[in-house]
Amino acid sequence: MRPTRENGCTEYRTLSRRQFLGATAPAALAAVTAPAWLPRVAFARDECTSRDVIVSIFLRGGADGLTLCVPYAESNYYNLRQEIAVPPPDAGGADAAIDLDGFFGLPPALAPLTAAYDAGHLALIPASGLRNASRSHFDAQRFVEVGTPNDPALLTGWLGRHLLTTPPMTPGAVLRAMSLGFALPRALVGSPQALPVPDPGDFGLTGRPLTENARLGWLIDQYKQVDDPLRAAAENTQATIDLLEQIDFNGYVPAGGAVYGDDSFSQSLRAAAALIRAQVGVEAVAVDLGGWDTHDRQGSLAGMMANVMSTLATGLSAFHADVFSATANVTVVVVSEFGRTAAQNGSLGTDHGTGGCMMVMGDHIRGGQVLTRWPGLETEQLYEQRDVKITIDIRDILAEILQHRLGNANLAAVFPDYTPKYRGVTTCVPRMDADAQAVDP
Repeated sequence: MRPTRENGCTEYRTLSRRQFLGATAPAALAAVTAPAWLPRVAFARDECTSRDVIVSIFLRGGADGLTLCVPYAESNYYNLRQEIAVPPPDAGGADAAIDLDGFFGLPPALAPLTAAYDAGHLALIPASGLRNASRSHFDAQRFVEVGTPNDPALLTGWLGRHLLTTPPMTPGAVLRAMSLGFALPRALVGSPQALPVPDPGDFGLTGRPLTENARLGWLIDQYKQVDDPLRAAAENTQATIDLLEQIDFNGYVPAGGAVYGDDSFSQSLRAAAALIRAQVGVEAVAVDLGGWDTHDRQGSLAGMMANVMSTLATGLSAFHADVFSATANVTVVVVSEFGRTAAQNGSLGTDHGTGGCMMVMGDHIRGGQVLTRWPGLETEQLYEQRDVKITIDIRDILAEILQHRLGNANLAAVFPDYTPKYRGVTTCVPRMDADAQAVDP
């Protein structure tokens, strides 16, 4: 789902993902021909041996972590946000936060997620992020998707490198990764057998249906006369078209009584569910949801942020009811490029910050908890006296999921120059060390 053009700062409104990713397309295509996992793959050796499909959701714009996961028991929260704070649970009424653990709560707009939380499938991770010291949308999005801050030489994404260093879950799979959009996100750059598909139910050549096969065959014949990576990309595209035509996306019937919204985000998750349940070998699906750059009139209870949170919750709750009633081997990761300032600004909004709130959902996720080392909101506890401090690096969470749910122990290849600390977000790892301390970005 693309961000609304009337919202957000100038950088956010003018940031074109298609132009940005277009510059990296050659690198992505070059990767499809190299089975890099063959000499280097090493498998995790633990009690959790099955491999999950991962669904990566990027909240573009910098989502406000203090609204996604409300620290209502933190007294300074209400001092910093006198006009945009979510009321505590004991305030009563429709606007009150939904208590999670006696300290944190969900805003009313995220109420549909309580089913996943209560089922033990959803964990919220406030005060999390990537320590990159950038408040630029362009830079921070790149750092998060690449998985390493401040490394201009690294062009591939963390999820692409994961797939490049693991063998296919289904040998000979035509499609290992899909982006439900018009462009391949940076996180998937470098992945073998990965394509952007905005509408899997209508993926193919435009024009008259009666001549589609002939036109497609002619194009493939032309590409067979050129070298890789163009030839491989063309052949993979044709195979993907054939594969997707075998799945009835338009007639898909969700399981578990799930009802998806009509918005593009919910429909993308519906398509992802159909693809995953078809068991055709897809291992990663990427989905975007924009509209989180809330500088003006943030609207935590009614307005811009409440609306986009409702979209997120509606889609995720339907996906949870649908997929988790049919299969246990799926993990969902929700991230944003950064959080926002602890204090509201003069326009009843918030500005670019640092620590945000990550979400993780899965049958093998230690859910039903807020996983955090809460740094506090007093002035001396804030990063640069303005932002929520990062106490958990998102790479710790992603690395644990990659090794213990996706079967990849080659973490040095996925997150170079970083040694992750497992936090016990999966049921395969002990709970987080209670003595972990906050660290400046």
